Amino acid sequence: MYVEIDSKITTEVFAELRFFVYNKKENKYFTIQDLEVRRFNALKTVWGLQQFLPLDTFNDLKNGYIFEGGHCEFGVDVIVASPLTNWEILSFDEKLSNPKFSWAVKKLSDLKEHVYTSDSFSMGGRQWVLKMYPKGDSGSDGKWLSFYLFLAAGDTLKADEKVFRQGHIRVLDPLGSNHIELKTNRWVERSNTGWGWDQFLSLAELRKSYLDKKDTLNVEVEFEVVSATKYSTII
Repeated sequence: MYVEIDSKITTEVFAELRFFVYNKKENKYFTIQDLEVRRFNALKTVWGLQQFLPLDTFNDLKNGYIFEGGHCEFGVDVIVASPLTNWEILSFDEKLSNPKFSWAVKKLSDLKEHVYTSDSFSMGGRQWVLKMYPKGDSGSDGKWLSFYLFLAAGDTLKADEKVFRQGHIRVLDPLGSNHIELKTNRWVERSNTGWGWDQFLSLAELRKSYLDKKDTLNVEVEFEVVSATKYSTII
C-alpha cells in the first residue's frame, strides 16, 4: 500500500502515514503505521509499505477482508507536520577565552541573609551567576555550605532551547592547594533554574581551613565546555 502526493504540490511536505483495511468479520480496521516521518517532494512523490498484509490472509474469505461478493475497503491517514522554518545547530565551545570567574565573599561569619548572589559573569556567550547559602540550603540541616549555578536573570532560553555546561566549582584553600572542587556536568533546560550542591562543604571544615585571616571565602568557577545554539532559516 502506497500514497502519492499530488504532482501540483511544489513544496516539501513531511507526513506520518497510517494505512488500514477493513475487516468486516471483526468489524474493525487492521492498521499499520509507518514508523518514520516521510518527506514528500518532487524527487520522491510516493511513500508506503511494501509488505502490508499477506495475500493468503487477505484473499481467504473466512478472514473477513473480502466480503459481499468481492467488496473490500482500504484507507490511509496522512498526518502532515507543520513546515520547518528553522534549522537548529548545536555546537560545543571547548576553547573559552575567559574560562574562570572568581568571587571573594568577605566577612563570611557576619553574613545574615539566607542566600547571596555573585555578580553576573560571561562564559560561552551566556551570562551566569553563582548563588551561595552561607548557612546551607533546605537539604543541608544547617551544617553545610551550599552552592548553585544559575543562568543570570537577563539570559533567557528560547522555546525548546537548552544549554550544556561542564566545569568545576572550587572553594580555595588560603594556605595552599588543598582546594575543595566539585564537577558540574549538566544540561540547563529552563531559565531561572539552577543546579548545584546543598552539601558542598561542611561549615565546620569551612571555618577550620577555608577562611583567610580577614574572614574571606574565595570561590572559583571554571568552565571547560559550553554549548551554543544557532538558528538558520530554511529557504
